[in-house]
Amino acid sequence: MHKINVGGEVYFAEENERLSDALRRAGKAVPQPCGGRGTCGKCKVTVNGREELACEYEVRSDITVALPERETILSETGAEESFAVTDRMALALDIGTTTLALALVSLDEHRIVRVVTETNPQRSYGADVMSRIAYSKEHGPAPLQLGVVSAVNAMLQRLGVTEMETMFVAGNATMLHLFFGVDPSSMGAAPYTPVFLESRRATGESLGIPGVKTVVSLPSAAAFVGADLTAGVYCVGFPPEGKYHLLIDLGTNAEIVLFNRSGALCTAAAAGPCFEGANISCGMSASSGAIYAYGDDGYETVNGAPAKGVCGTGLVDLIAFLLKKGIVDETGYMEQERFEAAPGVTLTQGDVRQYQLAKSAVRAALETLLQKQGQSFASIDKLFISGGFAAKINVDSAVFTGLLPPALRNRCVPVNNSSLLGTVKALCADADLSGLAEGMRYIDLSADAVFSDLFIGYMSFEED
Repeated sequence: MHKINVGGEVYFAEENERLSDALRRAGKAVPQPCGGRGTCGKCKVTVNGREELACEYEVRSDITVALPERETILSETGAEESFAVTDRMALALDIGTTTLALALVSLDEHRIVRVVTETNPQRSYGADVMSRIAYSKEHGPAPLQLGVVSAVNAMLQRLGVTEMETMFVAGNATMLHLFFGVDPSSMGAAPYTPVFLESRRATGESLGIPGVKTVVSLPSAAAFVGADLTAGVYCVGFPPEGKYHLLIDLGTNAEIVLFNRSGALCTAAAAGPCFEGANISCGMSASSGAIYAYGDDGYETVNGAPAKGVCGTGLVDLIAFLLKKGIVDETGYMEQERFEAAPGVTLTQGDVRQYQLAKSAVRAALETLLQKQGQSFASIDKLFISGGFAAKINVDSAVFTGLLPPALRNRCVPVNNSSLLGTVKALCADADLSGLAEGMRYIDLSADAVFSDLFIGYMSFEED
């Protein structure tokens, strides 16, 4: 056994144990967007005065470790808080891949009393669901479940909640599997079969949340269109007769639903975690120091802190800026090796390519649904953009880079966390959303010729 000194506190590691594993076991986990494969470089720590990747460093002696400043991700839920406790209260939880949001809700007034948010501790197992599925397949779901449950219990303490009758929960199918301690490995390879999609019920005590009597999850539509999208559709509501709504949840994956009062088509675009800052050389989540807006007048960062990196909305603005200045051409080629967006914060050719892949996947998926439904942009009443990404997105930049269609520029509506708000709405109405979820027909894009053609076409930055 070897000692690990972290800020004066001593923990222990086995001989040749990976430092990232030892830190996670000690409750000092560092983010690993790549899932510990050593490719993202974002688990850097200082070991005995030298910078090392925690996922690659093997402990062979006593060491002193300095951790990077803990990221607190900005999570704008869009919730209006009343701070007025009434007789009948309940809880709504959104388990996002990146962030958790927990709302204390008045069932008497159908209003949110207070919301607290927290970074999802599972980020130390990878930024995307496939990394976490892979970890669960090898090690079982228990460590991932424990991380989320511990965070939820801490959030309950912040809310001052000791006993509660009911908690409604939403999240993508993988997050819900892990929350209930169910191995999601069957969703890690074709045919991507979930263990459950239907609403699930358990006691809080059985999940490790002793203050909550009953926990109820909302239903999912498919393996990669989860209860978060079911809640989102319920949140934004149906369009006027003869029209359609589009809902895009831009997070570590892009889930899209096209729906009207008669039914819905849904899909998931393999956009990767680009919009969460992963796979981008100076990418980061929307935490202090992240550039979230960029233009001719300079840039803005979260909390006004010195620039440390670029989050999703900043990336969209930055790509648009480089295109307008001719630094990046319509093919995505950038003649210079890297562009310095701020002191120490750069964008590389590889970053541009990552964005091209992500924006092309989203745009092609959106238009594939329209073609499958035999509809055009004229039939769309509103395009709702959800997720932490939505809070600060510059629609003009998104349109200019080809992420969103120009025809819908003036019909885009950011809704922040539609999953949480929809879960609150369902909780207040005690609604059964099974029919809504079952009515969503999933389109698999992996072998779809329409999607493939559109994807290739939208890879460039040529104007529509």
